[in-house]
Amino acid sequence: MSKLEELVRPGRAAILTLEMQRGVIGDLSAIRALADVVDGQGIPKRLGQLLDAARAVEVPVIHCRAAFRRDRRGSYTNVPMVNRLLQNPDHMVLGEATTEVIPELGPAPDDLDSVRLHGMSPFIGTSLDPTLRSLGVETVVATGVSLNVGILGVVIEAINCGYHVVLVKDCVAGYPTDYAEAVLEHSLGRITTQTTAEELAGLWS
Repeated sequence: MSKLEELVRPGRAAILTLEMQRGVIGDLSAIRALADVVDGQGIPKRLGQLLDAARAVEVPVIHCRAAFRRDRRGSYTNVPMVNRLLQNPDHMVLGEATTEVIPELGPAPDDLDSVRLHGMSPFIGTSLDPTLRSLGVETVVATGVSLNVGILGVVIEAINCGYHVVLVKDCVAGYPTDYAEAVLEHSLGRITTQTTAEELAGLWS
C-alpha cells in the first residue's frame, strides 16, 4: 500500500465535513463571498460524491456543525467576526434551517453529527474526539470551510490529539482564493497528507 492508501484504509479513517451548512455556504449563507467560492469551485457536488464513496466502504462520515442557542448560552463573545454575525438574532440558531447540512451532502441516516456552540473548530469541548476514538479512528480526513480559520483549526487540533490528517484539497475552500491557496501550500502542506476527491474515491472503490 502507498502511504495515503494505508492512512485512509476503511476501519482506520473517518471523513469530517466542517461547517458545510446552509447558513455558512449554502442558500441561507451570511458569508456570501465564501459561499460563492464554494459554489464556483463545484465543491458541494464533488464532496457529496466523495461522501458516497466513503459510505460505500463504511468509512464514517461526521458532519461538524456550528450553531448557537437563541439565548447564546454556551457561546463565548471573544471573536470579533462572530460577534458581528451574532448581531442578527436569527444567525445560526440551533435547530433552525441555517444550521442544517447542505442537501448535496445528505446527510445519510448512518452519518454522525457533532455540534459545537463555541469556538472556531470542532475538537475542544465537543463529542468529536471520543466519537472518533470509539470508532478506532487513527486518521481524520478533513473537508469543508474555511481555510482561513476552521480548517486550520481542525487540522492542528486533530494533530494535537494524535491523529494523522489527510486533507482533500479540492473539497476545502477559503476567501480570498489566493490566500486559501497559500494556506494549502505553505501552512497545511507541511503538516498534512494532501489528496484530491478523485484520488481518494478511487482508493475507496
